[in-house]
Amino acid sequence: MAMSQGSAPRAGPEDGTGTASPAPAADPEDQLARLGRSWIWLLCAAMATLIPGILALVWPDVTLHVLAVLIGVYLLLTGAFQFVTAFGRSSDRVPGLIVAVLCVLGGVLCLRNPLQTIAALSLIVGAVWLVSGIVTLYTAIATKNMPHRGVVMAVAALGIVAGIVVLALPTESARALTRLLGLWLVLLGLAETAVALAWRSALRRAGVTGHDSPGPT
Repeated sequence: MAMSQGSAPRAGPEDGTGTASPAPAADPEDQLARLGRSWIWLLCAAMATLIPGILALVWPDVTLHVLAVLIGVYLLLTGAFQFVTAFGRSSDRVPGLIVAVLCVLGGVLCLRNPLQTIAALSLIVGAVWLVSGIVTLYTAIATKNMPHRGVVMAVAALGIVAGIVVLALPTESARALTRLLGLWLVLLGLAETAVALAWRSALRRAGVTGHDSPGPT
């Protein structure tokens, strides 16, 4: 039977014997980079912050055990998102990887001992927010060509303020800590959503899909 002209393309170049060589396997690092540059990925990361904050605000009578688990899961998800997003940068990835490791360590500490004191839980969350905010602010300042750089710097400043407030204002009950953390999580989630939407706008104006761009953070 004769082949039609719309047949599928060959998997790779011919090796001289008339047979097509197999296509090279996709580089995992390149796949992580493409995913990390996606505005949808950034939006998912924002939802991972916003949703726990909303739950904390609508469920103020949560026990300390549940609060620690909720915060632990949030930090683990944030660490995973930060790890992939770091590969989406064409410049220095070390700051993003530092934030990712810090978030994962904080999440593990929260889940390892959910019955820890309120002071310990506040210390973990406040330290993570403060350090990650400082690292993000440094990255925004150092990256001159970052799209919507001002928005990213504002989010970093918000994270720094959130960390300072949580560390500086001791709470005596799980209910008070839940409201405080919930408020900051909602604010941070909304700010990160703004970054994701701003990144989508920048990609559309540039007419690219994000594969060749430096990444928003």
